[in-house]
Amino acid sequence: MSSNQYYPREWMMISFNQFTKLQLTENKAKINLTGQKAGNVVKGSAKMGCNSIFFKIEFRNNEKINISEITSTEMACKNIELENAFLKNFRNMKNYVIEGHRLILSDGLGNQMEFIAADWD
Repeated sequence: MSSNQYYPREWMMISFNQFTKLQLTENKAKINLTGQKAGNVVKGSAKMGCNSIFFKIEFRNNEKINISEITSTEMACKNIELENAFLKNFRNMKNYVIEGHRLILSDGLGNQMEFIAADWD
């Protein structure tokens, strides 16, 4: 099932690149899609352990997305690898699928990010 009615939530990252689920959990890796909405465009935010990341995400028809206007704070962080990998890959995500309490973003080239709804038990 894929429907726009389920995306405005906070999503905890559970799978991304070579990072383990423990690393993602320890960094409290997440995206928040509950921000201001204008049509199909949502002002979102993310946290990958240190800096605050802000972006706009447009949910299009046929499970397509467009991510733009990515900015972040620039604090010095000890563990910056996850954040750098996220910033490098996030802008390339073009597709989304929502399956129950899971959100999967993919770039169409085999790279993906998987999230679980933060409010899911």
